[in-house]
Amino acid sequence: MEGFFLEYGNLLLRWLHVIAAIAWIGESVYFVMLDLSLRAPKGEHAKQLGVFGEMWAVHGGGFYHNQKYLTNPAELPDDLHWSFWKSYTTWLSGFGLFMLLYLLRADIYLVNPDSPWEWARNMNGTEAGILAVAFLVIGYNVYSRLCRIISPTVERDGLLSVAVGAMMVLVAWLTTQIFPGRAAFLITGALMATCMSASVFFWIIPGQRRMVKALKAGEKPNPLDGALGKQRSVHNTYFTLPVIFLMLSNHYSFTYTNEYAWVIMSLFIFAGAVIRQYFVLRHTGKNDLRYPLAGIAMLATIGWIAAPAPAPAGASDPAVQASSAQAAVTLEQVHGIMTARCTECHSAKPTQPGFAAAPAGILLDTNEQTLQHAEQIKQVVASKYMPLANLTKMTDEERATIAAWNGK
Repeated sequence: MEGFFLEYGNLLLRWLHVIAAIAWIGESVYFVMLDLSLRAPKGEHAKQLGVFGEMWAVHGGGFYHNQKYLTNPAELPDDLHWSFWKSYTTWLSGFGLFMLLYLLRADIYLVNPDSPWEWARNMNGTEAGILAVAFLVIGYNVYSRLCRIISPTVERDGLLSVAVGAMMVLVAWLTTQIFPGRAAFLITGALMATCMSASVFFWIIPGQRRMVKALKAGEKPNPLDGALGKQRSVHNTYFTLPVIFLMLSNHYSFTYTNEYAWVIMSLFIFAGAVIRQYFVLRHTGKNDLRYPLAGIAMLATIGWIAAPAPAPAGASDPAVQASSAQAAVTLEQVHGIMTARCTECHSAKPTQPGFAAAPAGILLDTNEQTLQHAEQIKQVVASKYMPLANLTKMTDEERATIAAWNGK
């Protein structure tokens, strides 16, 4: 029953997490579009009231007239709309999922027996869990300090962007050296999401509260509060596409089991950022195709890096196959290994404690099911990502047998 409740909790939290993330990202994208689509007011009355910019829109059978004031609205109603609970709910539900799926099974999911560093290989589950959480805490503080040191008055955001990009490359490399591939991608994404939500909590909302408080007291708000809040908000919009990819990457093992997983991760982060830049610029009337082309080039590079190596010349020649000293590996042989090493988890009725259902829905109970997942099996076994932490003690000879299998 424990496995069932963990699985059901996973379902409910994931549902909440996805819904909250859709709402948060949608609202963020909308406000970026709104902010960049503002035009100087044409009416004299609006100018006299201190309107900075305005936008007219039609949607849902009606017309909307949006106006923006920087620090001096003519009136400030008590029923202001605040945008923060979507952010907090997304992060809290995401961290809940991380606890449920990774921290509670840290010895399986967070310890990397193939790490190039001995101390990482020798960590226990508790130590790996603490280190994973430390990545989020320390990572956000490094990011926030970069913002304060490099661009404290938002005048050097270009240099800040370079520094944050370098930080993410370093994080991508470190996580893939310390943690198993899938966990490394998730932790990097969780760090970016933590920076996003923490910016809302520590910078954007407090700054806005100070501005509201000053206005209600009849004082002039500090314009830096608005500028810093916008700086973090803009950062959040560039983090959005990379974070979505990193959250989805666990479904695609070719990304995190590759020898150059940190390069793949870094390229995806930058590809997402430059593609987002294209759409940001479109709101200002610019159509700079260099950005999507750069993103496409990065995605093509990822495809080149992640693609499996081609079969040796002549390997498909029947004469070459017949003369091979090693007999062809059969489906029955591979399925026998799956039965011995993998079906504790990947079965309609898992026997591994903590698993109520097969991870990712991959069943390996029959020859047909093994054949259906042939390419994925060869990939994750060759990279030693599976079995997780090699709990079932798959031998090098068994891995070699699977590697020699032609998947038929």
